[in-house]
Formats: sequence, C-alpha cells, structure tokens
Amino acid sequence: MKIAQIAPLVESVPPTLYGGTERVVSWLTEELVAQGHDVTLFASGDSRTAAHLVPIVPRALRLEGIHNSTPYNIIMLDQLAARSHEFDVMHFHIDFFHYPLFRNMAHRTLTTLHGRQDLPELPDIYRAFPHMPLVSISNHQRKPVPPVNWRGTVYHGLPEGLLKEGKGEGGYLAFLGRICADKGILPAIEIARRAGRRLKVAAKVDPADRKYFDEQVKPVLDHSPHVEFIGEINDSQKQDFLGNAAALLFPISWPEPFGLVMIESMAVGTPVIAFNSGSVSEIMDDGLTGFVVETIDQAAAAVGKLDRLFRPSIRSRFEERFSARAMACEYVKIYETLASQGSRGAVEMAAE
Repeated sequence: MKIAQIAPLVESVPPTLYGGTERVVSWLTEELVAQGHDVTLFASGDSRTAAHLVPIVPRALRLEGIHNSTPYNIIMLDQLAARSHEFDVMHFHIDFFHYPLFRNMAHRTLTTLHGRQDLPELPDIYRAFPHMPLVSISNHQRKPVPPVNWRGTVYHGLPEGLLKEGKGEGGYLAFLGRICADKGILPAIEIARRAGRRLKVAAKVDPADRKYFDEQVKPVLDHSPHVEFIGEINDSQKQDFLGNAAALLFPISWPEPFGLVMIESMAVGTPVIAFNSGSVSEIMDDGLTGFVVETIDQAAAAVGKLDRLFRPSIRSRFEERFSARAMACEYVKIYETLASQGSRGAVEMAAE
C-alpha cells in the first residue's frame, strides 16, 4: 500500500529525547517499510527514516524555540493535500487540524488520537466531524468521546530488538518520563521511602512545569537522600536505566491514554507498579507484569512482592502484545478496510 504518515513537528521522528507520539510514529513507519509498504513520512527535516521523508521544517520546532506548531501544521497539510492523490491512506498523528481540508476524502484518512480526551472543548469538534475515521490507543481513552467513526483500538508497540531483557541487578526503583503533578513524581518519592528503596528519576522538566518543579518537587528532592535525580535520558540510556531497576513506578493521577513507559519497562522484563488510572488496567497484567494498586501504601507493599514475578514472563508478555510488528499489522488491517470501502464507494457512485 501507499501510505502517508503525518507526524507532529515539535520533535523529530524519532525524537532525540522525550517525545512519545513521535517515537510511536517512527516505530510504526519503520515497521511498515520493513513489511514492504511504500511509506512517505511528513515530518521535520532532522527525522531519520527508511521511508520517503518530506521535510516540512529543517529541524524539530522545539530545537528552534518555537512552541506554536499551528502555522507549520497548516503548511504541512497544504503540501499533503496537493499530493493526496498519491496515497491509499493518509494516517494523521496531529489531532484534528486536518479535518476541514480532508473531510471530502475522509475514507482515505485515519486519525490516531494520542492525547487525553476529557477536555471540555473536544466533544464539539468530534460532533462536527463524526465521519472522520478514528483509532484509539486504549479503550479507556474513548470514554469521554461522543459517538464517532471508530475503526479500532491499536495499542502502541515498539521494535522487539530495541530493548533486551535486563536482570534488575541495581535493586533501585525507577521513575521515567516527565515531571508534572499528573505523572506522580511526589508519590513515587514517597513510595520509595516507605519501601526503603533507592529511587532513580530520569525525567524531563518542560518549561510549563518549571514552576511546579522548583516550588514543589525540588524541595522534596533536597530532603530525600534516597532519591537520585538524573534528568532527561535518550533511548540508548533506557536499556541500563530500566534493565537494572527492580521495578518502574508509575503512580499517575490522570486518565493516561496509554503509557508508553510501561511497555518499555516490560520490554526489559522490569515489573511496573502503577496506580489504577486511565489505561493502566488494559496495559498491565496484574500479578504477571507488575502490580496495579490504588494507594501509596499498596504500592509500597507491592515492592515487597516483586520476587513473586518472573522477568522472562514479563518480556514474553511484551512480545505477545506490544511489539511494533503487532501494532503495524493491526493498522494495516484498518488501512485495507478503508481502501476497500473507498473503492466500493467509488464504484457505487460511478454506477449511479
């Protein structure tokens, strides 16, 4: 199939450091190419891909200090519209910016929703464009969305060879991701303290979260000798960071649409201790890949049960459910259904 992947422009594909959506777009794109599809990636010029790259901007907007990507998304969509006849399916990862321009060719589009959907302004946009084909990244993500044209739920997947099973020899607990209240850095620090374990924190501090970090997190870090703050790490550093951890802490307090860090941890065989919020109960197999808990006390108690889990089984579960190959195969099924329905519609219109 001839497939266009349309990525956000804030980060490169894949991102050099933090960037969940761009990372998933990269894994999907490379796997589709490996499966023999003709893929074109619309992204920043510093992206790295085996697909045909259409560089919309020279490099990731974040590196240029540009935080408003809307003007550049419009430029990208204009270029894509001019070439839309070249593709069987155009797969969007940029929310709903493309809806007005591509509504008349909706049957050749697919939009993956990567973010939270419980924001008050979102139901109106979905009601205005209910025919646009959508994919959710967890079933929980769909709950706030009004009736729309769902085409499936496709869980994220990463390349099986990207990370290998680790032994957890460091004995510490890990926190990986971004510093903000929703992600649960303060509960993670408290869980580690109550469990009597060291905590290593590899996390990005966005400008929007700098005040929260300076006023609420840093004072706690300064008085928590059991915590080591590492900062933001790249993909190559995740192997040792996660592979040597006894467990990953994921004490979120928001409706997480997926939680990529959970499957990264599973890929190295490291169990996850997560609060039961958002997609967690869909992604986690409680008692097999980690423990799903409700409170800080339960999380601290779960640390004492880590020896009941078997790291090779965690890795096997990742391979079964969350590989890039499995993700791409699910998307291809949806692409083929869209293409088939579009062809039937064209035949019916010609016969009228």
